[in-house]
Amino acid sequence: MDGSAPSDTPAFLGVERSLSGRQWRERPYDPAVARSHAQSLGLGEPLARALASRGVRPEEGADFLDPTLRALFPDPSSFADMDAAASAIVDALERRANIHVFADYDVDGASSAALLVRWFREMGHDLSLYVPDRLTEGYGPSPRAFDTLKAAGADLVITVDCGAAAEVALAHAADIRLGVVVIDHHLMRGEAPACLAVVNPNRSDCRSGQGNLAAAGVVFVLLAALNREVRRRGLFEGRTEPDLRRWLDLAALGAICDVTALTGFNRALARLGLQVMSSWANPGLKALLDVAGSEPGEAKSNHAGFILGPRINAGGRIGRADLGARLLSTDDPAEAMALARELDALNIARREVEADVTEAAVRQGEAMGVEDPSVSAAVIAGEGWHPGVVGIVAGRLRERWRKPVVVIGLDTLNGIGKGSGRSQAGYNLGRAVQQAFDDGVLLAGGGHAMAAGLTVRIDRIDALRDYLNQALSAQTDTEAARALDAVLVDALIEPGAADRALFESFEKLAPFGPGNPEPVFALERVRAVDVRPMKGGHLRCLLRGADGRSLRAVAWRCADQESGQALAAGDALNIVGRLKPDDWNGRRGVQFEIDDVADPRRA
Repeated sequence: MDGSAPSDTPAFLGVERSLSGRQWRERPYDPAVARSHAQSLGLGEPLARALASRGVRPEEGADFLDPTLRALFPDPSSFADMDAAASAIVDALERRANIHVFADYDVDGASSAALLVRWFREMGHDLSLYVPDRLTEGYGPSPRAFDTLKAAGADLVITVDCGAAAEVALAHAADIRLGVVVIDHHLMRGEAPACLAVVNPNRSDCRSGQGNLAAAGVVFVLLAALNREVRRRGLFEGRTEPDLRRWLDLAALGAICDVTALTGFNRALARLGLQVMSSWANPGLKALLDVAGSEPGEAKSNHAGFILGPRINAGGRIGRADLGARLLSTDDPAEAMALARELDALNIARREVEADVTEAAVRQGEAMGVEDPSVSAAVIAGEGWHPGVVGIVAGRLRERWRKPVVVIGLDTLNGIGKGSGRSQAGYNLGRAVQQAFDDGVLLAGGGHAMAAGLTVRIDRIDALRDYLNQALSAQTDTEAARALDAVLVDALIEPGAADRALFESFEKLAPFGPGNPEPVFALERVRAVDVRPMKGGHLRCLLRGADGRSLRAVAWRCADQESGQALAAGDALNIVGRLKPDDWNGRRGVQFEIDDVADPRRA
């Protein structure tokens, strides 16, 4: 229940339009369910209300707060083709076949590949790794890639986090007699392509009910199926059965970094995986933590999403695509440190490239008038913009302009542009991009409601801009889209009440993500004092209440926006945001991350 509040819900603190143009609403919940949670689980009213607002039914409360694999692990056989996949893989293992894993170049792909590499290593078999280059090969398997693997002597290829829509490539694999098992989670348009097995909880005939899993989660279930099949064949005699719980950290990494809905079994993977990660036993994760300058300790979603994930992704974005999978697979601390340093350097370079492209894209967009309410989608293009960062930039601009944004890097030598888009609640960007491809505006394109990728001829970018604006304005009611983009508030607090105890009580709901949003708190008529600009356009300040008590706060990337200017002015403001731990110098406090600002005189 992390979507929009009913349109007739009163505005929270009277905010119908914040300085970013958003409505504020109380997060909707069922009072009877909240009372049940409070009574059965011994929770305070605010926390019980928050649990109810996340769609947790009374009988689900205990498993939500304390998820276990025993209670939530699905039957592997409930996944279409899972038994066939396990049988084909164990057949290949028994005959000592040449097996390769073909992985996507992002965190989920790297985590999925590492899970398989580690399981095969436990079984005494080295699994070869193939990750396509983002720039030269693009996403997913291709006939050329399968030819390369066949020439290398591959007997079986296991694709992870890709392959479910690769009909042409899989048909070619069949022609060259290369066995393929597909493990994926992306949405599929039609029937499963022909190969040895296609395991995907989002295929139309899969009855697992696990469509929110990342690929790493699907692979984790596959490992359970493999253990079961090996056990059935009696192949564990004289060998210790792999303990999958040791690798829950990789399953959690994929789930969190791929921004999947953290509900049900997927929540258990994320929660328990972070507990395993906290030991920092994986040499690659520990090395990444060290090069990032972070102290080992209890792992949180922040570690996965903001410290580890961006560095693992950096290899696929602007470096060597296989670095992340190799890092997560190695047991050699020296190799792990060398790979981590390389990824950290690439991430620094990625941030610099991203900052340059973002600055240029903002200037171009503002000059084009994309902030005008009549513009439904912003399409920005620039020569030489790196394809590995355009998606990140599109996400930044989507946050800034609160509308769908497509950012395209132009290759003038070949006359094409490759772009990535991020959408706004209420706008199905993937559908519009698919329509543009079907109607001949694009050379390639697809995606889902909130994200899309595309390839376009440079001379068709203006046509694409017009097409997307028309398609998105036609499919969406503006007021309905605003309601979907509303800030949903969990509780109103005073600055003096925002302490570590309050933060830790709501941490019982963690880890947070889609399906289980991080709690949002509101502060009424507070003033920002001691406002200090930081590098990157961020602001740091104290938020002071009417009683004179203050709360440390930070606002990201807002110094040049109206909200940043309002904070600097020191006027009484209504503010919403999230509590974060503040452990600097052992203080064990909290700070407030500002999400949105409203002027009570204008709201």
